[in-house]
Amino acid sequence: MSKAAKKVLDEARESGNPEIELQDKQIAKIEDLPGLLTMEHITRLTLSHNRLSSLPPAIAHLTNLEILNLYNNHLVELPVAISSLNKLRILNVGMNRLDTLPRGFGSFPVLEVLDFSYNNISEETLPGNFFMLESLRALYMADNDFEILSPEIKNFKNLQILVLRDNDLVDLPREVGELHRLRELHLQSNRLQVLPPEISYLDLQGSKSCFRIDGNHLIQMLADQLLLGISHVIDIMKTPTYKFTYERHQKSNSQYPPKNLEAKDRKISRVKSQLA
Repeated sequence: MSKAAKKVLDEARESGNPEIELQDKQIAKIEDLPGLLTMEHITRLTLSHNRLSSLPPAIAHLTNLEILNLYNNHLVELPVAISSLNKLRILNVGMNRLDTLPRGFGSFPVLEVLDFSYNNISEETLPGNFFMLESLRALYMADNDFEILSPEIKNFKNLQILVLRDNDLVDLPREVGELHRLRELHLQSNRLQVLPPEISYLDLQGSKSCFRIDGNHLIQMLADQLLLGISHVIDIMKTPTYKFTYERHQKSNSQYPPKNLEAKDRKISRVKSQLA
């Protein structure tokens, strides 16, 4: 354990500080931080920008944890026990090497913000109860391997931010239009050709809203309107002409645009895996 990390832990024990910041300390194993997992008073634990390759099941001992930041480590999996952190509100496991999320992951009762951007997760590797995370307000899934999004996304009734950029999405379910609290929808750099008309009725044009669809393979009708601005895209999606075009496209079984495999192979999450 580095002197800097030891100092942080010693001070937390002495003062009872519930927030522990251990980012960028070259930590390779939680076991290198003796006593950390017995500090049940901790509410915030930051371990971002380290070299952790695993997280012990004993993380569940931190029963008062509300915020856990593991961004930019070398994690290849998460323990099943992590979902027993019943007070966890914010979880950031972005920029790791995760191919899947553990069984039972959808059991967090009060999780509001989940970020697993920059990993290798797909619709096939989500746990069965993932869409039971009904308390979510923000979901960051950018730069993973999703080709489709489950219609069960409609369960996230409290969702305000949904980030799906830089995946392989070829289709978006109509049920996204049921996320009535959504204010940010990021879909850029996927393989989308059309968008469900239901999206056009969401409040995505306000001063605090954001709707991004650039970098896709949009049909000409949408591409032309995007040149004029996103509001024009939303307007045309409400028209009978577009709705007819959308339905025809969905029934046509048209070929999907190809994946950008070269870009995927350059991903940090994959390059690290190959070097490991």
